[in-house]
Amino acid sequence: MTQHPAAIYKDHLKPFLFSKLEEFIVLGYKDVDLEELWSYLENKKWKKKQEYPMHEMVADILSVKIGEFMNYATVQSFKTSAFLDSEDGKNMLDELLK
Repeated sequence: MTQHPAAIYKDHLKPFLFSKLEEFIVLGYKDVDLEELWSYLENKKWKKKQEYPMHEMVADILSVKIGEFMNYATVQSFKTSAFLDSEDGKNMLDELLK
């Protein structure tokens, strides 16, 4: 798989990523990690595999809303079969099938 063009800037963007993660912690979302946030940005904000100006990438990072991120994370968890094998996944599936 080819690397996303934004990946070359990841180290330069880390201060902004950590700032956003700290904001999530203040809002009560302590389990979000850097790789999950980066995945969201690559797959949702920067869907087009093109180079973006650094200032646009910074603005995109700082404008991420927790609701948008959590919607993405929820969909991703449903896409993985590991979720359905977990206790929470089995309970949710049982509730849906009632």
